[in-house]
Amino acid sequence: MLTRLKGLFSHYIEDEAGPMLRLASPLVVAELGWMTMAIVDTMMVGRLANSAQAIGAVSLGGILFNSLAIAGAGLMLGLDTLVSHSYGAGNVEDCHRSLVNGVYLSLGLAPVLMLTIRGLEPALRYFQIEPSVLSQAIPYLRALNWGMLPLLLYFVFRRYLQGMNLAKPVMFALVSANLVNLVGNWALIYGHLGFRAIGTVGSGWSTCIARLYMMTVLLVYALYYDHRYRTGLRDVQRLPDFFRIWRLVQLGLPAAAQFGVEVGVFALATMLIGRLGALPLAGHQIALNTVSFTYMVPLGISSAAAVRVGQALGRGDPHGARRAGWTALAIGAAFMGTMGLVLVAVPELIVRIYTPSPEVIAAASSLLFVGAFFQLCDGIQTVATGALRGAGDTRTAMICHLVFYWALGMPLGAYLCFRVGWGAQGLWVGLCVALILIGVALLYFWHRRERAFRSLPSTTPVFSVPENATE
Repeated sequence: MLTRLKGLFSHYIEDEAGPMLRLASPLVVAELGWMTMAIVDTMMVGRLANSAQAIGAVSLGGILFNSLAIAGAGLMLGLDTLVSHSYGAGNVEDCHRSLVNGVYLSLGLAPVLMLTIRGLEPALRYFQIEPSVLSQAIPYLRALNWGMLPLLLYFVFRRYLQGMNLAKPVMFALVSANLVNLVGNWALIYGHLGFRAIGTVGSGWSTCIARLYMMTVLLVYALYYDHRYRTGLRDVQRLPDFFRIWRLVQLGLPAAAQFGVEVGVFALATMLIGRLGALPLAGHQIALNTVSFTYMVPLGISSAAAVRVGQALGRGDPHGARRAGWTALAIGAAFMGTMGLVLVAVPELIVRIYTPSPEVIAAASSLLFVGAFFQLCDGIQTVATGALRGAGDTRTAMICHLVFYWALGMPLGAYLCFRVGWGAQGLWVGLCVALILIGVALLYFWHRRERAFRSLPSTTPVFSVPENATE
């Protein structure tokens, strides 16, 4: 029995873990680079006078922007399914058509999201947030808003490239963009290189410039790759294909809704904590940055799972799709389980990276203790979401997030925060309960989905891209 298990494990390592890690590693680095931007912003404004107010302003502005921008970027997740299935089937031309129509979708979506964000500014005033925080949050939010279109186009090019196993350019774009953001923060926040010091709003402009840079890097690489290998990108039909755009929306809308639900619940939590004062809000922002940083690793693995599962199904290999999903889940769970132990062991050491303030350190450390308990399930739910997306299922994760976050986690957290008197820690407990339940539920639904693969023939693609009748 032991020999059989050892042989089975070796089979998984040889056939899937290696390719999975080769694809996931640069995507993980890219996700960490994405989160590092927010961490650097928080750390650099945290050195300003009135550190708690500056950190709180960046927290509020950033979470409100992300609640819509990331939901909009979620519409591009349909590219994970379309591009990976087409690439797995050997149809690179179809990958190009998905890219072109993803660009058109971004061009139409960006103005809508930008106007919506401007219209949501009064919501910050409605929550009776401390005026010293609000006066910095709104200008910061407006600066971020100008980076909406570059951000959406970055996501389009990223999904296209990683769906064809070209993940290293994505990693390079994020890592180098952090240097752009760091220099921009140094120049604009504090007043260097001939610029005047503009404080927190300078951090917003720096992030906006970095996102424009990220989009440009991926665009240039896509054109370079096509020029070098003659893949046909420059010859693809450039007029919009509304049938394909609608297909992207069909696949991406549930994923966008899921991101909106997930980011939105933390946006609401941030605004509610903002009513408690600048100190709890600063602690919340630091703790949220930390757990978001650990979350970036399974998020990168999730993207790799979507691609590997999708490519396997595209080439008619349901067994390979099952193996890809379970391998990704094992890697993600192992990492996040370890991170849970780290957050329990050294929370204060982590918080000191952000700020020397003893009050903020105490506030953030108590929240990291709660965050430690949902690390494992957060990793499971993230990777399972990617595996399901590779199989063309973007609705299940949306429903689970909607039910457990909004129907259970947020009401419970608000009750513990304001009625029981637990403050910010009460809100985190409610969200912790929701994340644990989401992780368990999505693991179950992935298990059901992969069992259905067993009855499929190994030569027929499980999912195909419908052709436009005019082509």
